[in-house]
Amino acid sequence: MLKTIMSISGKPGLYKLISRGKNMLIVESLSADKKRIPAYNHEKMISLGDIAIFVEDGEAPLKDVLAAIKEKENGNVASIDVKKADDKALNAYLAEVLPDFDRDRVYSRDIKKLISWYNILVTNGITEFNGAATEEATAE
Repeated sequence: MLKTIMSISGKPGLYKLISRGKNMLIVESLSADKKRIPAYNHEKMISLGDIAIFVEDGEAPLKDVLAAIKEKENGNVASIDVKKADDKALNAYLAEVLPDFDRDRVYSRDIKKLISWYNILVTNGITEFNGAATEEATAE
């Protein structure tokens, strides 16, 4: 499922891939308005399925980190308020979920974005972060 969810540089929030056009993608906002917009080739887009978090001995796929947050939060939105939390609180929160994250290469802004993305996904009912079977079932 995360392969069809995109982050677009310069645009807030997350977007779901709807269709492909000539030199562009059609994406739908995961915000309340569900607005569909074109995303052009010159815009920096990345699928959440291609993102990883630095850990001490390599990288942890984003899907695994999101699944760990889901387990910690029992499938609910994150218990930490990213707008009010300081760097120490953000690092402590991520340490509970991913104890071996690389504290030198994972910045507070990255943790804020991770938690914000998790909240957007959970709010939109996207809670299956692992497994291709779920992805195929929703595509049919």
